[in-house]
Amino acid sequence: MLANRKIVIIGTGHVGSHCAYALAIQGICDEIVLVDKDRTKAKSHSMDIADSVSFFNSSVIVRCGDYSDCKDADIIVISAGVPRLPGQTRLDVLEGSVECVRDIVSNLNKIEIKGIIITITNPADIIADFVRKATGLPKNRVFSTGTSLDTARMRRTVADLCNIAPQSVIGFAMGEHGDSSMVPFSNLTIFGKNYKHLKEENPERFGRLSEKVITDQTHMRGMDIIEGKGSTEFGIGTALADMAKAVLMDEHRILPASTLLEGEYGQTNVHAGVPCIIGRNGIEQIIELKLTDEELKQFENSCNVIKQHMVE
Repeated sequence: MLANRKIVIIGTGHVGSHCAYALAIQGICDEIVLVDKDRTKAKSHSMDIADSVSFFNSSVIVRCGDYSDCKDADIIVISAGVPRLPGQTRLDVLEGSVECVRDIVSNLNKIEIKGIIITITNPADIIADFVRKATGLPKNRVFSTGTSLDTARMRRTVADLCNIAPQSVIGFAMGEHGDSSMVPFSNLTIFGKNYKHLKEENPERFGRLSEKVITDQTHMRGMDIIEGKGSTEFGIGTALADMAKAVLMDEHRILPASTLLEGEYGQTNVHAGVPCIIGRNGIEQIIELKLTDEELKQFENSCNVIKQHMVE
């Protein structure tokens, strides 16, 4: 574990501020620095979160800062971008988000970055690819939360259908963080058993499981939240905190992340959500699950969606 754990969050809107709070309340790091072009907002968020620290079981410094704070940051989180409106896909905000992130990268390139960059800005896979190429950093040090939230939504959906805890559901959503993401159901297990076997053994409890229902609800859940309250924030904030913890604690834990593929799953030159071992060096290893031919095709189709929108 690092002696002094520092995270800089660039962009303090709904997502960035909730990432900061999730990090603070869990005591994952020692220092959280908020950076935003609206410095007043960043300062206000830092003060608000700092006021809550005395109620936590651990202490953390939360403050407003600037790009110079990125020099010694262990993790830099890029969360600035254009918010998705009701009815929009993540790809619809690509142009505006790229312009926001382009300005951020130009500032980051003026300093020597020693830490890891985790991007949250949508469309997540394309932005991660853009940041990696624009900074020239190694692929293990630039990645996105990717399908971590899609995976959480899939597990939540399965859990609700079976009336079990989501922690008992082991599986991943893969590909694009978006409407083309896929779930390799051949690898989905509940209580350590493949879900199809459980459907046969206990149809009363597990008979409601449907691949279409699970996939559709995984895709729709984000938009349902946006239509109801304008943005998603708690889920992605917690997903980021979980990923940051894996890095700072050098956990070597398997989590879904969007990273550069170089032959894995038959894909090259594309960032896509896949299971990864995450530790102090960022992406330590990509885990290649054994997929069926149909699942490989679904994953390929999802990667093609990402490739069609990649930017320089």
